[in-house]
Amino acid sequence: MHSRFVHGILSTFLLICLSILYGCKAAPVPPEVALAETQEHELWRAGAEIYFPREYREHKAVLRNGKDHFIAEQSRFVWFRNYESVQKEFSSIISNGNNLFKKIQEHKSSKSAAIAGQIVFFQNKLETLKKLTTLINEGRLSRRQLMTAELLLNEVQRLTEKGKFQEAEKKLRIIPVYTASATEAIAPVLNRYANKEQIAKWRAWVNDTIEVSREKGIYSIFVSKLDRKLILYKNGVPYKTYAIGLGKNGFHDKLHAGDLATPEGKYRITKKQPRSKYYKALLINYPNEEDSRQFARAKKNGLISTKVGIGGLIEIHGGGIEGMTYGCIALENNNMDELYHLVDIGTPVTIVGAIDYDNIISSTIKDL
Repeated sequence: MHSRFVHGILSTFLLICLSILYGCKAAPVPPEVALAETQEHELWRAGAEIYFPREYREHKAVLRNGKDHFIAEQSRFVWFRNYESVQKEFSSIISNGNNLFKKIQEHKSSKSAAIAGQIVFFQNKLETLKKLTTLINEGRLSRRQLMTAELLLNEVQRLTEKGKFQEAEKKLRIIPVYTASATEAIAPVLNRYANKEQIAKWRAWVNDTIEVSREKGIYSIFVSKLDRKLILYKNGVPYKTYAIGLGKNGFHDKLHAGDLATPEGKYRITKKQPRSKYYKALLINYPNEEDSRQFARAKKNGLISTKVGIGGLIEIHGGGIEGMTYGCIALENNNMDELYHLVDIGTPVTIVGAIDYDNIISSTIKDL
C-alpha cells in the first residue's frame, strides 16, 4: 500500500516535470534585433560614415549596447528569458536609424541638386567660351583648356550619378581653373571688341573712308575682321560684299613682323599684282605713319623685342578664305578677280575689328 502510494507520487511528479519541460518554450527573439543589424549595414552603404560620422558613431554605440543587453538576456535560463525590454530598446534603435537614413537621403538630394546646378552653370559657361573661341583664330589654347574642363564636367556627372558627391565636388573645384585659363587666353582679343572707346575709334575710321568715297565719287574698301567681310563702297554706298579669311592671329592688331596678326588702320592700295603666291593681290601701305608710331611705342615700353622689325607686305589676295594667312586678307579667287578689276591704285582701305557696340563678342561676354 505504501509503495503504491510513493510510486503514484513519483509518477505524478514526473508527469509535472515532463509537462513543464515540453510544454514551456523559450520566448521568441524579437525580429527588431535582426532588423537593426540589417539597418546598420544599409546605413553604412548609404554613406552614413561619410555624411554624418558623429551621428553614425553614436548609432553604432547604441546598437552595441542593445546587443549586449540581448546577449545577457539570452544567457538566462530559458524559462526566465523576457525580451520585452530588449524589443523596446531595438525598436528605439531602428527608429533613430530611420531618422538618420532620412537625413542622409535629404543630404544627398540637396547635394545632388547643388551639383546639378553647378553642372548647368559650367555647361553654359563652356558653351559661351566655345562660341567665342570659334569666332577667333587665336582660340586654340583656350579650346584646349575648355576640352579639359568638359572632360572634368563629364566626370562630375558620372560621379554624381553614382552618389559620389565628395569626389564630384573635388572635380568641380578644379573646373574654374581651366575656364579662367581659357578666358585669360582670349581676353586680350575679347576686351578690344567690347571696348566702346576702341569701337568708336574704328567707327570714325570707317565713316571717314565712306565719306571720301562719297565726296570723290570713288571706290573705297572697308574690312570688318569680326564679321569677316570686305565691303566695297562706290560713291559712299555699299556696292559689293565679300567673305574673307584672316591671319592666324587675325583678330589682334598687328604690332611687328611675324606676329601673324592683321593690321588695323586707314590704308590705301599701293600696287596691283596680277600674279602672286596667292593668285592675284592688292598690296596696301602697311606700315603707315600710325603703325610706325605704335611700333616705336611698343618697343619703348618693352612690349615687343628690340630685335624684331615692323614687317610689311600686307595684301588683299586670293587663294581662298579657309586657309590661314600670315596677316593678310584672303578672298575666294572669283571674288578676287572681281575686286581686282574694280579698284585702282590709291583706293582707300580701312581695316577695323568691328563697328557695332553690341557685336557678337561684346554681347556674348555678358553671359560669362
